[in-house]
Formats: sequence, C-alpha cells, structure tokens
Amino acid sequence: MSKTKIDEINRNVYDIKNADNYDFKMEKGLNKQIVEEISKQKNEPEWMKKIRLNALETYNNLELPTWGPDLSDLNMDDLATYVRPKSKLNENWEDVPEEIRQTFDRLGIPEAEKKSLSGVGAQYDSEVVYHSIKEDLLKQGVIYTDMETAVRDYPEIVKEHFMKCVPVTDHKFVALHAAVWSGGSFVYVPKNVKVDIPLQSYFRLNSPESGQFEHTLIIVDEGASLHFIEGCSAPKYNKVNLHAGCVELYVKDNAYLRYSTIENWSKNMMNLNTKKAIVGKNAQMDWVTGSFGSRVSMLYPLSILNGEGAKTEYTGITFAGKDQNLDTGFKVIHNAEHTSSVINSKSISKDGGACTYRALVRVNKNAKKSKCSVSCESLMLDDISRSDTIPVNDIRTNDVEFSHEAKIGKISDKEIFYLMSRGLSEEDSRAMIVRGFAYPISKELPVEYAVEMNNLINLELERKHRINFND
Repeated sequence: MSKTKIDEINRNVYDIKNADNYDFKMEKGLNKQIVEEISKQKNEPEWMKKIRLNALETYNNLELPTWGPDLSDLNMDDLATYVRPKSKLNENWEDVPEEIRQTFDRLGIPEAEKKSLSGVGAQYDSEVVYHSIKEDLLKQGVIYTDMETAVRDYPEIVKEHFMKCVPVTDHKFVALHAAVWSGGSFVYVPKNVKVDIPLQSYFRLNSPESGQFEHTLIIVDEGASLHFIEGCSAPKYNKVNLHAGCVELYVKDNAYLRYSTIENWSKNMMNLNTKKAIVGKNAQMDWVTGSFGSRVSMLYPLSILNGEGAKTEYTGITFAGKDQNLDTGFKVIHNAEHTSSVINSKSISKDGGACTYRALVRVNKNAKKSKCSVSCESLMLDDISRSDTIPVNDIRTNDVEFSHEAKIGKISDKEIFYLMSRGLSEEDSRAMIVRGFAYPISKELPVEYAVEMNNLINLELERKHRINFND
C-alpha cells in the first residue's frame, strides 16, 4: 500500500475558534466616547489620550482610498475596536489561561521560543498575554516589552518616536490605528549590541466582528543589529474582521534590522496594515514578507533612506486564492547619496484570486550615485485569476543606476509535460514549479516560518486533494 506524494495538510490549526470569552469588549462603532473609554481602560497618561483624540478627528476628515481594492463592506459600526481577554500580562506560559495557552501551543509559539528565539511576545485579541526576554539581553540593556508597558515605563522614548515615522495624517487607516491602538511590541537595542537570536511577536485575533490594532515600535541604535519576526493569524468567521496595525522602525547609523513577517489572516479579514522604516547613515533595513491570508490586503512597507550609504532590501511573496484581492508592494525613498535598494517581489494567483504589485521608487535630487534594482514576477495558475503590476518610478537625478524588470505569466504546458514525463503527476508537477518559484523568498525566512510558508502554499495548491488515496 502506498500513498500519493501529496501529504495531507489541514488549516484547522489556524481556524481554531475559542469561545468569545472576554474580560471587556467595547461596544461596536467609533466615536469620541469609545476612544476615551479605551484610554480609560488602559489607565493611560493624558498625552496619549490627546494623541488618540486628535487622530480620531483626522480619521473623520479623511476619505477612504478609492484606488485599490473595494472596501465598501467595511463598516466601523459593525466592529468592536477593543477586546480585553481574560488574562493579564504573564512572564510564564503556565500562568496564561489554559484555553488561550492551548491556542498558542497549537501554533507552535512556545516550542519555537525554546528552540530558536531570544524573546517572545504573544497577543490575543487586543492585549499582550505573554512576554519574555532572555536574561543575557537584559544585561546588555536590550528592552523588549509590550507597548502599554513602554508608555508607562519609557514615556520619553515613546513620545519621541510614536507616530513620528508614520504620521497620523498618512491615510485614513493610520489615523484609525492611532485613535484605537492596543497591544504590540516595543524594542530598543542599545549602541553596538548585536542580538544574534531573533525576537518574535505573534498576534492572534479570536473575537468575531472586531479589529486588531497593535503598534510595533523598534529602535536599533548606532552600530547595533536585530532580527525581528512577526506572525499573525485568525480563525475564519462569516463577517468582516479588521486588522490595521502599525509598524515604526528606526535604524540608526551603521545599524542593521531585518523584519520578517508571515501574514496568515483568515479570508474574512480586511488587512490594512502600515509599515515604515527610517534608515540612517551606512545602515541597512531588510524586509522579508509573505502575504497569504485575508480577503483584502493593502500593504506597502516603506524604507526612507535618510543617511548617506543607507541600504534596503525587500523580498516578498503574495499568494491569492478564491475571493482574495491582495494589493501589496514596496516603497522606497532615496534621500542621500550612495544609497541603494533591491526589490524582489513575487506573486501567485489561482482560482480567480487577484494579486496587484503596487510600488513607489523615488530618488530625490540629492541622492546622487544611488542604485536601485526592481524585479517583479507574477505567476497565474489558471485562466480566471488576475495579476497586475503598477509601479511608480520617480527618478529626480541623472546620476543614478536604476533597473526595473517585470514578468507576468502562466505555468508552461511544456514544463508540466516535461515533469510528467519524469514520473510526476500533474498536481505534483504544478506544486514543484510553484515551490521553485517561491524558493527565493522561503530561503530568506527563519526555518520555522519557511516551513509554515511552504505548508500554506501546499494548502492552497492541494485544497482539492487533501485526502490520501491508497493504491
């Protein structure tokens, strides 16, 4: 007896639904009273409440974007913006309530912490329920905590950086985020400290008809280095959920930061996330991103290269299946001489899914002798899917090296025939081609996340072939 070469893969681990038990859940909608109540629930200082209220006013004055995916199904009157789980912040997994802990156990977070991480934060709905950091990093002055603790214990650092990399006026969902944010991570790496083992935060949304608005603020000081990993998931519900997080990254002179993300939201999620980095002299900012889940995504990380010799590299893959419209890409602004950027984006669409690569490269007049290379590849697995490339290249100086390559295509019948002639089934042949297409991205991820990404690709490819057939 033998099985086909397609392993049985199941998304049940991501679709776990705990009962909607909570300590406090905000009434649905968005108004001044709700924003004030969130601030009150958190016992925040007056300066943070003012930021929230000013952001709410900005939100009310801004229009929804009309140039991307359709957002007409998103109605804030149907969403709760704050859900506090029945758990305080814990430093020991055994102290996390059993139902919540079991969810993170199934997702493999505690096990990953033991094997390959130097610190972990775990958020459930609107609050961080677990946080830890290894003792040797504490001794070197590394700070890794949740944002609420940072507001309380490091107010001057937070005031200096919060919503400064990503201004509240950027767009409507940034303003929404600043008004109702909750949870997230704060990291400070002191000068010349090298964090050799990654830190990770994992965000889990469980409550239906709600939003998650975590804030991540990372400061890597001069000469320091860090690899930060972000993971996120949610079970599938019949009504819309919203994710509008915000990531602000500061990479100081001669520093290095790698930010790796696997976005695996359920397909009722609107993922409207915002991520930006300010990069100093001779510093480097690397992004590695995998976008798989969500019904709609609008996500375009941005590197602002302010220092001479600053570098950034973006490596990303997007996989859109049935009923998914994933609008993703990358933005970079060259503001100084001898800066460089490398962009490598791939997308896969199947079963009528739509992928859009939307990007901006701006090389300003003072960014002479800068370099930029863009590669954008899209693979469609059938005749009903869609892939679009919408780049904006704004080059304001002639003293620059710039290249842009875009390629959109389908799996070749010749390639399928060749692999089948070597003994593979048609399904295995397609899977092999897709995995090879995705390999340049997966090899840049930490091992556990590369495995997760490959499993997600397998899941999408083999959705109709999950049963093991015996001879």
